[in-house]
Amino acid sequence: MLGAGRGRFRSLPVNSLAPNILTVLALCAGLTAMRFALLDRWQLAVAAVIVAAVLDGLDGRLARLLKGATKFGAELDSLSDFVSFGVAPVFVLYLWTLKTVGGIGWIVVLIFAICCALRLARFNTALDDPNQPSWQSNFFTGIPAPAGAGLVLLFIYISFELGDTFWRSPILNAPWTLVIAFLMVSRLPSFSFKKVHVRRDWVLPMLLAVAGMAAALVSFPWYTLSALSVVYLATLPFAFRTYQRLARDHFRMPPALTAGAEAEVLPTEEA
Repeated sequence: MLGAGRGRFRSLPVNSLAPNILTVLALCAGLTAMRFALLDRWQLAVAAVIVAAVLDGLDGRLARLLKGATKFGAELDSLSDFVSFGVAPVFVLYLWTLKTVGGIGWIVVLIFAICCALRLARFNTALDDPNQPSWQSNFFTGIPAPAGAGLVLLFIYISFELGDTFWRSPILNAPWTLVIAFLMVSRLPSFSFKKVHVRRDWVLPMLLAVAGMAAALVSFPWYTLSALSVVYLATLPFAFRTYQRLARDHFRMPPALTAGAEAEVLPTEEA
C-alpha cells in the first residue's frame, strides 16, 4: 500500500504543480512584506505585496493554460490571498501609521482583514452557482482582493515621492482603509480582465503600451503605481454602467434566446 501511494505521488503531472508553486511564492512574498515592515523597510514591504499580486495573477492563468486546475490549488490560492492581500497590506499600514491611534487603528486593520475573508468566501461560493449568466463572468462582485491590497497602500506610494508629512496621517489612512474594505464586500461590479480579447490590429499598440508601462515602473515605480490605482478606481463607474446595461439586455431577451446565447458562449469559455 505504501509503495502504491508513492507511485501515485511520483506520477503527479508537472502542470498541476507549477501553479501551486507560484501560489506558494505569492504567500512567501506576502509574509516577507510583513517582515520588511517590522524592520521599517517600507519600500521593500510594499514591493513584496506587489510581487505577491503579480504572482497571484499568474498562477490562475498558468493553471488554465496548462489545464492543471485542481480543488487543492483553489483552496491554497484562497488561503494565500487572505494572507497576502487581507493581512499583509494592513499589517504594513498599521506599523506605518495606524498604530499611532492605538486601538482604533487595530479595529480598522481587523475590519479590512475580515472584509477580505468575506469577499474571498463569497467569490468561492459564487463559482458553484450553475444559474449564473455567462456574461457575469466578465465582472467581479466588489473589487478583488489583490486590487484592494494595491489600493489600500495608495498613500504609501505617494509618500515615497512627495514625503510623508501629510500622507502618513492616520486621519487620512484609516477612513481610506475602511472605504477599500467596503468596496471589497460591496455588490458594486468591477471589471474582470481575465477574458479580455484584443483585436489583431490592436496587438502592436497594446504591446507598446505594456512596454511603456514596464519602463515607467522601473523608472518611476511609485508614481506609476499611484496612477494605476487612480485609473482602476476610475473604471468602477464604467463597470457599473456596463453591468447594468448587460443586465437589462439579459432580462429583456426571451428565455429561449438567452439559453441559446449561453450555450454558444460556455464551451468557448471552457476551452
